Order: sequence, then C-alpha cells, then structure tokens
Amino acid sequence: MIKKVLIANRGEIALRIMRCCRDLDISTVAVYSTADRDLKHVRLADEAVCIGPAQSAQSYLNVPAIIAAAEVTNSDAIHPGYGFLSENADFAERVESSGFAFIGPTAKLIRTMGDKVAAIRAMQEVGVPCVPGSGGPLDDDDDTNLRIADDIGYPVLIKASGGGGGRGMRVVESADDLADSIRLTRAEAKAAFNNDVVYMEKFLGAPRHIEFQVLSDTHGNAIHLGERDCSMQRRHQKVVEEAPAPGITEEERARIGKLCVDACERLGYRGAGTFEFLYQDGEFYFIEMNTRVQVEHPVTEMVTGIDIIRQQISIASGEPLRYTQDDVVMRGHAFECRVNAEDPRTFMPSPGVIQQYHAPGGLGVRMETHIYNGYKVPPHYDSMIGKLIVHGNDRERAAARMRGALSEIHIDGIKTNIPLQLDIFDDPGFLGGGVDIHYLENSLLRTDQ
Repeated sequence: MIKKVLIANRGEIALRIMRCCRDLDISTVAVYSTADRDLKHVRLADEAVCIGPAQSAQSYLNVPAIIAAAEVTNSDAIHPGYGFLSENADFAERVESSGFAFIGPTAKLIRTMGDKVAAIRAMQEVGVPCVPGSGGPLDDDDDTNLRIADDIGYPVLIKASGGGGGRGMRVVESADDLADSIRLTRAEAKAAFNNDVVYMEKFLGAPRHIEFQVLSDTHGNAIHLGERDCSMQRRHQKVVEEAPAPGITEEERARIGKLCVDACERLGYRGAGTFEFLYQDGEFYFIEMNTRVQVEHPVTEMVTGIDIIRQQISIASGEPLRYTQDDVVMRGHAFECRVNAEDPRTFMPSPGVIQQYHAPGGLGVRMETHIYNGYKVPPHYDSMIGKLIVHGNDRERAAARMRGALSEIHIDGIKTNIPLQLDIFDDPGFLGGGVDIHYLENSLLRTDQ
C-alpha cells in the first residue's frame, strides 16, 4: 500500500492531489522551485523539498532532483499531475527503476501514445475510428505524398508525430503548397520536439472536440466515465469544458465508450487516461490519447461522483477498480472555466501580487485554485491560476450557476480572463450547445477585436 506520495508538480493540481492524499490518510511530499516556496500546497504538505531555481528545466523537469527528493523523504510513489513530466516515458521508467510507484501508465504505453503515428496505428488495430490519413510517417518522396493527399482530399493537415498542445500542425489547401509545408513542419518538429516524423490527415473544417475519460487497473478491468466537450478553444488551448457533451446520444456514448474500454483492455493500459476525438457530421475520429489526468477532470467527477485522483492512487497501489460500467451514471451537467492570469483581450500574461481574492460559493460550485491574498503569481509558468467548476441538474441551470459564480470571483492586483468567460456564458451560440473548435476565435473573439 502507498503510504507517502511525492507530488511532482505545482499549483492547483498539486493542491488537488494533496487533498486527495489527506482523505486517504497518505502522507505527502511537496517539491518546489525557489519561486514557489509560498505555494499553498508547499505550506500544507507533510514535507517539502526545494528542487531548484525558478526555471522549469532546473526544477520541475529536473528528473535527478525529483528522484533524490523521493529518496531522502522515503516516499513510496510519485504523482506527476499534468504537464511537466506527466507524459515523459523516460521519467516514468526512472521512477519505477528507482523503486517507487509511478501513479500513471507504464513507460511503454506512454511512449506508444506519445508518438501520434504509433497511437493511431494502435487504435486502428483495436477498431477505434481514426481521421482518414497517411496511416504512417511521410517520407521525402514528393510524388508519393501528392498521391496520398489526392486520395485523402484537400484540405489536408500535416502533423508532427511528437507534437501536442496545438503545436506542430499545418493546414495545406492545395497540391502546390504540399511539399513545402511538409518540409517546414518537419523542420519545426525537429526543433521543437527533437522528432522530425510527420504524417498527414484529412483536415476537418468544423469539428467539435469530444473526449472520453477511462480508468483501467492491473487486473484486466476497464471502464469509461463518459465524455466531455472541450470545443471552446483559443489557438488549440481549451478555455471552457463541459460534461456531458451536448447532443451526444446514449447510444453514441455507449458505442465509443466501449471501443475506448476495449482498447485499454487490449493494450494493457493502467491508470487514468483520455481518448480525444474530433466529432463532425455524426462521426468520431480519434486524434490522440492523453496518458495522464486532464486539467478538465473535475467536470467528469461532478457528473459521475467518482474521484479520479483517488482512482489513480488506488490503481497504482495494485487494487482492482471498485466500479463496473453499470455503476457509472451521469447525473446533471457540469462546466469548467479555466481562470488565467492574463489580459482578457490581448491574452498577455499578467504576473504579480494578488492583493485581494474572494472565492465564489454556493450549491454546486467548486473552485480549484492555489491563490490567496498576498500570493505572488510568478512569470515563469503557465498562466492558469485556477479552475471554476459548477454543477446543475441540467445544462441551462449549470450555465446560469456558472454566470453567477463568475460574477462573484474577485481577484485584485492582476488581470484575469474572467471577463472573457462571462462573455462566453452570455453568448447565445455557446449557450445553444454544440459549437465547433473554431467558434471562439471566429465569432466571439473576432467581434471583440
């Protein structure tokens, strides 16, 4: 059994993991950079170890320092949260070879799913629907690549196999631009990801982003927890998420969810994971699998009542899942708004001291954040400082509750994107449900500019 967990992350997710460990009577170790000594979870953890300076490469991405911190504190396991090292196969391998439990999947599966080409092949083998594409890496033969694009049909998308977060992608509208686009994407991928493998997919003009949450143990059991809609995006970065996805039928949920579960069982997957799909014209197309807990996991927790972090820890302890698929029932509707320290119009980061913070409250309102009065938001990391999650009996009531909760938040001293979130929850198109991934930039943001 896991008795002490080192949390290899920072901010709200580190605090979320620490709270779950407290519920389970598990001791916690916080690791932090010199810029983060005043983080709330650092103050509240049973033990805390400084692992380096503010720069992530020398602290939160410093594998030897994190392993050393686990050793000196006699930790049993390491939880990577999301971001940083959470999908780094070498880190997962190092954790387990050093004698600690990695609260996540095996290094082998992280490698497979982190390589987009390998992930698509794995999904095709188990029958998960994928976007029409090259079916493998593109080579340097321009004629062959032109034939592939012609078979798929323009426009096509050139994607880096090692990419993520919206990076390493280029839309090609015609054959005249194909060869140059492949070469440019390959060069950019090499520079950004040290992996110049690229592949080709059909470019879907107006898809939604729908993802399925799964849990899978080491005893051959797997379940899905339904789907989330993450289509409100800016530059491929999610802004608002919700569960369940508007317009997805029970039959569609059961069909795609079962395919995801079958894939987990055949792959021997372990832990929490998310299958991400593009959804257009009633069809699902797999794009990638995230082998970690997602930022937006709370909306799934709110509609299912299942603590995903707790399940991660339980699975890493070797316990079988306590739920069957029949136990998973989605009740009501939930939204999540990402609260970022940034200008709501220009999106420039806004680090600084929070002079006053007031959290929203009320029935069905959950605020996940590490900020407090006097906390200094550092300039070194992602701008997200919290997540506001609400739950209601239906989508309309949940949206009304979110509007009320957003209007209650008071954060003085820095700029935040809360005005943008209020605009979203006043927008008739969004409130109607089912907008595509381009809606925020093409409609609401364009109007403001």
